Amino acid sequence: MKTKIIATVGPACDSPEKMKELINSGVSIFRLNFSHGDSRQFKDIVDNIRALETELQIPVTVLQDLAGPKIRIGDLAAPLTFQAGDTAILGADCGDRHMERPFIPFTDEKILENMEEGDRLVLADGTLQLLVLEKLPDGLFVLQAQNSGIVTSRKGLALPGKSVRVPALTDKDKQDLRAGLSLGVDAVALSYVQTPEDILEAREIILSRGKNVPIVAKLERQNAVDRLEDILRVADVIMVARGDLGIECPLPALPGMQKRIIRACNRACKPVIVATQMLLSMVNSPAPTRAETTDVANAVLDGADCVMLSEETAMGSFPVETVRFMRWITGEAEKLLEEHGLRHNLPELDNASEFLSYSACLLADKTDSVGIAAHSMSGASGRSLSARKPRQPVYAITPKQSVLRHLNFSWGVVPVLVSDALKGHLERTEKFIDDFDGFKKGDNIVITAGQPHPGEEALGTNLVKIYRK
Repeated sequence: MKTKIIATVGPACDSPEKMKELINSGVSIFRLNFSHGDSRQFKDIVDNIRALETELQIPVTVLQDLAGPKIRIGDLAAPLTFQAGDTAILGADCGDRHMERPFIPFTDEKILENMEEGDRLVLADGTLQLLVLEKLPDGLFVLQAQNSGIVTSRKGLALPGKSVRVPALTDKDKQDLRAGLSLGVDAVALSYVQTPEDILEAREIILSRGKNVPIVAKLERQNAVDRLEDILRVADVIMVARGDLGIECPLPALPGMQKRIIRACNRACKPVIVATQMLLSMVNSPAPTRAETTDVANAVLDGADCVMLSEETAMGSFPVETVRFMRWITGEAEKLLEEHGLRHNLPELDNASEFLSYSACLLADKTDSVGIAAHSMSGASGRSLSARKPRQPVYAITPKQSVLRHLNFSWGVVPVLVSDALKGHLERTEKFIDDFDGFKKGDNIVITAGQPHPGEEALGTNLVKIYRK
């Protein structure tokens, strides 16, 4: 179980019994979707997750997913049905004007100011595409449907390829973030990230509350992908959010975009999540389609650390079966990786700690080691080893609970909480190996640690050794 599974909590799986089944089936991270709930609704769920974590002795991560500034149309008197070529009026207020055409209410001034003739609009999660034919003198726009579709109230609106600066954190998000931190979430996902400043703003709020939880940057906008390297420098985890990203860019370009994002994250030693419609048919079916099975496997083969389930577990009829199928698919893909030989991604040669992690993976292969044990105070060495995609499991040993749950995002990493009673990092790691039933006498285990001189703080990994139990 090297690829991590994220399950979204919803009515189909929010009981302690169901969540326990999901954990036992392979879920490492539970996602709380704050687009469809608030901290009061999630309190009992977090309490139940913590109780299960204690009962099962497995670290479980709680991910808060903020709603973000989704741009939506207003309320319609009735659903609007379009055929290709039909026209409609969009704007803040139509009054008694243009009554011969359907009216779509929309009040976002910043978007309206930036709209021009020839722009393409996408409504209802990409199901209806419209072209801006004309900007009228009264601030309204004439749109023409490019395909058939139905629009209902409060549906999302996007302008693919149009860069409109909208803050990633709304007032609601800021309130939800503070409430989530009080609730004890372990990580926060930021929706509609466009710039590194979006992440820094969220980080400032987190630090002001005395916390330091990782931030997941959801890539849903083309301009975020364009600034991926800048965003990677300040984000802790990246999510390829294919729903909105598939609206922003032409669908045929999405697979290549996904591969390039994953490759960049692997190089930067930052965990990467692939999300949206991974096993969507299992909302109503006990088995996935062949295309979905291939999609999940390809995400693993591309180098994804995590795969995420949304509607499948939140409201589907088969949440546990979906997770089991996901685990089965990822397991088969992992076998294929080993069969073809894992590629240990070469680090930047001027980074000594990462180069030692790279060396540890090569050493583990050459000595037939059964595992790599990495002591880490920040989790960085565990993530660096994970990015090399070693054949052996990485036991990331840390005395910090927060680091433990952050490491749940990293491929192939088994987070292990150890006591800080022993001061030496190497001593702690060797004690874990000696006490761990998963290692047999005579097994080789490669150790990495930041072993400081007496009285000094460790400055990162500076030791690699082979330990024979």
